[in-house]
Amino acid sequence: MKLFKSVRILILFFCLGLTQPLFAQSTQNFSNINVDQLSDAQIKQFVQQVEAQGLSESQLEQVAQARGMSASEISKLRARVNKIKQAGSSSTNTTSNQNNSSAAGSNEGRELNFKADTAKVDASGERSRIFGAELFRNSTISFEPNLRLATPLNYQLGPDDELNIDIYGYSEANYKLRVSPEGNINIPYVGIVSVGGQTIEQASQRIRSRLITVYPNMRGGNTKVNISLGNIRSIKVTLLGEVTRPGTYTLSSLSTVFNALYSSGGPSENGSFREIEIIRNNRVIAKLDVYEFLLRGFQRNNIRLQDQDIIRIPTYRKRVEFSGEVKRPAIFEATTNETLEDVISFAGGFTSEAYIARVKVIQNTPKERRITDVLSTEFNTYIPQNGDKYFAETILDRFENRVTINGAVFRPGQYQLDPNLTLGQLIQKAEGVTEDAFLSRGYITRLKADNTPELVSFDLAKILNGTAADIPLRREDQITISSIFDLREEYKVSIEGEVRAPGTVDYAENMTLEDLIVLAGGFKEGASPKRIEISRRVKDSEVGAANSRIAQVYQVDVSSNLQIQGATFVLQPFDIVLVRNAAGYEVQRQVRVEGEVLYPGTYTITKKDERISDLIKRVGGLTDLAYLAGASLKRTDASEKGSGKNRINTQEEDQQKIQKLQRLQETTKDSIDITQQQSILRNDFVGIDLGRILDKPKSKVDLILEEGDVLRIPKQLQTIKVSGEVLYPTTSIFNGGKSFKQYISDAGGFSDNSLKKRSYVIYANGSVRSTKKFLFFNNYPMVKPGAEIFVPKKAERKSLSASEIVGLTSGIASLGAIVLGVLNLIK
Repeated sequence: MKLFKSVRILILFFCLGLTQPLFAQSTQNFSNINVDQLSDAQIKQFVQQVEAQGLSESQLEQVAQARGMSASEISKLRARVNKIKQAGSSSTNTTSNQNNSSAAGSNEGRELNFKADTAKVDASGERSRIFGAELFRNSTISFEPNLRLATPLNYQLGPDDELNIDIYGYSEANYKLRVSPEGNINIPYVGIVSVGGQTIEQASQRIRSRLITVYPNMRGGNTKVNISLGNIRSIKVTLLGEVTRPGTYTLSSLSTVFNALYSSGGPSENGSFREIEIIRNNRVIAKLDVYEFLLRGFQRNNIRLQDQDIIRIPTYRKRVEFSGEVKRPAIFEATTNETLEDVISFAGGFTSEAYIARVKVIQNTPKERRITDVLSTEFNTYIPQNGDKYFAETILDRFENRVTINGAVFRPGQYQLDPNLTLGQLIQKAEGVTEDAFLSRGYITRLKADNTPELVSFDLAKILNGTAADIPLRREDQITISSIFDLREEYKVSIEGEVRAPGTVDYAENMTLEDLIVLAGGFKEGASPKRIEISRRVKDSEVGAANSRIAQVYQVDVSSNLQIQGATFVLQPFDIVLVRNAAGYEVQRQVRVEGEVLYPGTYTITKKDERISDLIKRVGGLTDLAYLAGASLKRTDASEKGSGKNRINTQEEDQQKIQKLQRLQETTKDSIDITQQQSILRNDFVGIDLGRILDKPKSKVDLILEEGDVLRIPKQLQTIKVSGEVLYPTTSIFNGGKSFKQYISDAGGFSDNSLKKRSYVIYANGSVRSTKKFLFFNNYPMVKPGAEIFVPKKAERKSLSASEIVGLTSGIASLGAIVLGVLNLIK
């Protein structure tokens, strides 16, 4: 019921607005309206009726507030209206973009293609390039009178205006009086006072003079009166002619011409912006030029409107289009006496890249079009014609007086081409050539008359000392002076081996071997200053000889502290120096022991032939829980041994193994899961027999230790793990009486995809035993405590396609025909 009540109040509000001025409705109460209960359709109807009455949104909000609507409900109403408008404008813009793209295609093939400008979108959704049209379409601009300002003194009172009369002092009274249709107000105890047609200042003087007769203390100042304007009246203004939305609008009596134009959407596509007429009492009292406001901010003739005023917008008389290199490309309206210079000022003037010597114009003749060039000297006298299209071109992308010098000069770059400038003078402008300049030859890249390049060579040394004739330069000449370093391979020397920073360094003349070692950070601790090897390129090798020398190798000894002594070895470009290890120098090597020993941890190898049995003695022996059959030795690849440059990253090696596994999968088409990948990565484990090692020390099974070895001795193992292609992978308790197949049965048996003949067992010490084939029987390996049984998966068989079947059948048929033919020949 409350919703229906709110809607009835709004509808009543609109219906009353159709029959009498909206600002005169002082009896309506909007305090009961709940905006949240209104639908979008009702809000749209609300907005349409407001626009039909010529009111703006802010004016409506002011009236609603005066009628009792709360500020929160007004803000809700504003948000709902903006949301609906945004939804409607997004769909309109989408349609507009599609129409514009199709219209752009139809404009191809014109005689002169003017540069596209940033066009605005008008209220109808169509692009408008008319200068000034966006002023009245821009929703962020509002030409609305502020109803809360003090009333201007020259404001003329009329019917429905409300006057507030406050009397204070010895006497106090307050009156709110409405001006009658006859222009009178009725002041209690005073009578009727005529104020219609008078300004607020004149009316205040007349009212004060009448109040003195009733309140005599006003003459002495003991009683005072304040007269102000309360609610102002509404006026009706008619807009006709070339208006976007012509009709009669109800506006505030404080409204000006711009307020009316904004409410009506401004001039239409054919409307004039320069000669808008304001008609009052059948007489044109003023003409408004919108360009004065747009270009200069002047509001001349933006007069305050009165009731029954008429605003007429005639059709334009002269419009021209300006595009290209101007700051504000658009379509402009010109008056009779305005010149091309005025139009250029309308367009904001030329851009920094504009060619201002002349402007191209396309004009319409009675029969066809013609193109004309207007020189800059004619801008202030040339009178534009209706339909002219002006285009400002860009300046040429070239220089009229530029020369360039590059290379071995102190200030390379671009220079001004002075009259009679020569090559020697340009080198002087560039502060001369650098010390590394190649003096034997330079060259000039020059453009011929047809813009094809040619090369002019010169002897730079002779030009500089004056023994050769200087060369006059031309426009766009490019002089190149090379450096001696640009014409030869970059000189480097390399050092490798036992130095702190091996690598390649720049070569310098008279560089010695000791200098290079110092540049490389000096010797490492294990480096030998003896037998340093230097390899050098051979430049005079015998080409045809099979045993021709391809490199020279020198062995040099230097002092360990790199002191400067007598004769030293001088290096040459591209020498390679190798510093070796000192004889007998060894770096400590360590191994690690884990598990069931008395003193596990890291141990250093004390001698080259130290074995596993020796290490067991050093760790204090085994504990009672040690499981000898499960002892394993983890040994990394030989490429990972040692230190420094010979060590390979373990992660990188593991990645190589995974790649090898992937290649194996691609070759065999066998699906190997993660467990198999882990087993491949476990090839670092050496399957040792610790029991035999301890029984027979120093035997073949007692391996010599190497750096990085990890000896792991587990506790007594009691389980067996079964994984792979079984029905239920599991871990079982070890039972010495069970066989391989019995453990498989504990896991549910083989699956349909199991490859039984490839099953294998991984023992606790890292060794692996696979299933062997004997006649038609599988001989499965023995199972020991801690072992893992793995059953791989069968390779997936690919079924033959239809084309393969046809090909195979055809081949067999062909083979049969050949066999029959041979048999017939034998018969």
